[in-house]
Amino acid sequence: MERQPVLEGERLLLRPLREEDWDGLFAVAADPQIWAVHPAHDRWQEPVFRAFFADALANGGALAVIEKSSWAIVGSSRFQGHDPADGGSVEIGWTFLARRLWGGGFNAEMKRLMLGHALRYVRRVDFRVGEANVISRGAMANIGGVLSEREDITMLAGVAHRHVIYEITQESFARGPLA
Repeated sequence: MERQPVLEGERLLLRPLREEDWDGLFAVAADPQIWAVHPAHDRWQEPVFRAFFADALANGGALAVIEKSSWAIVGSSRFQGHDPADGGSVEIGWTFLARRLWGGGFNAEMKRLMLGHALRYVRRVDFRVGEANVISRGAMANIGGVLSEREDITMLAGVAHRHVIYEITQESFARGPLA
């Protein structure tokens, strides 16, 4: 599976994240409200976001989200943890968008593009969401994510955070709200 494709929708273009995207992406990420209910609620701070950005570049799979009307970077997302076993799976995550795009269908467009790409290669896409992140959990429900029984504990800044796992399969995507 190509984890850094170029994907184009009506209003968004997703392309591989590059080092030179730092200024534009940090300008978006520096909004503390984006991270207010996220387990990494301090990610708006430059040193914390710098580590996040470096990890995105080092691990591959990271995409810059570009708003086509302005050609500005408005967020990012990643394909991570591709596993070809049992029909294959990949995780979509580490996603954030500029607040001015919240509630306007931009997240759904981005996820439709990413899911459409991934589900050509894998049977299931996973989404790891902070248990208390009500915004992301609501977004998962809106795009047809099904809460699984799986969970994950992630250490962030030395603190354990419980994440719940949502999934979308080829079958559920085909009959879901993003089809």
